[in-house]
Amino acid sequence: MSLMIAIGDRLPAATFKVKTDAGTSEMTTDDVFAGKKVVLFAVPGAFTPTCSMNHLPGYLENAEAIKAKGVDTIAVVSVNDHYVMGAWAAATKAGDKILFLADGAAKFTTAAGLDLDLSGGGLGVRSKRYAMIVEDGVVKSLDIEENPGQATVSGAAAVIEKL
Repeated sequence: MSLMIAIGDRLPAATFKVKTDAGTSEMTTDDVFAGKKVVLFAVPGAFTPTCSMNHLPGYLENAEAIKAKGVDTIAVVSVNDHYVMGAWAAATKAGDKILFLADGAAKFTTAAGLDLDLSGGGLGVRSKRYAMIVEDGVVKSLDIEENPGQATVSGAAAVIEKL
C-alpha cells in the first residue's frame, strides 16, 4: 500500500494514454504538468452517474472561468482505457476544453495513493474522486471526496474558490 500524495509533494512519474483525432498517443506526467498550472480532477469511472451528470459538467461549464485564473490545462483522469476516455470526451463534447487522461492499469492512481477498491460493486480498483491544483508537477491543493458518489469538495466551484 502506497502513501497518499500530499500538498507539497511532486506527482509520481507515470504515462497516460490519450485518444486523439490522429489515434492514440502517450503523455507523461512531465508532458502534462511540467512548467504548467493544471487543475486535475479524478473520477471513479467515465460514464458513471455522478461523474457524467455532476462532476464533469461543472468543469465544462466553468472551463473559461478556471482558465481565466491562470490555469493552463484542465485534465480529468480515470482508471479507464483510452478508448472509453475518448468516447466520454466525444459524448460530452469536452475534448477541446478538458484533457482526458486514461490510467487504465491504475499506475498513476496507485502510485499517488489515491486508489479505491470498488470490487464489491463490480468495478475493481478505481480512483478516489478528487481535485488537485498542480504547479510544475507539485501538488498545491488536494481535495478528496469522502463519499465517491458526491462531487462537492472536488467540484469546479470549489476549485475556482482555491485558485
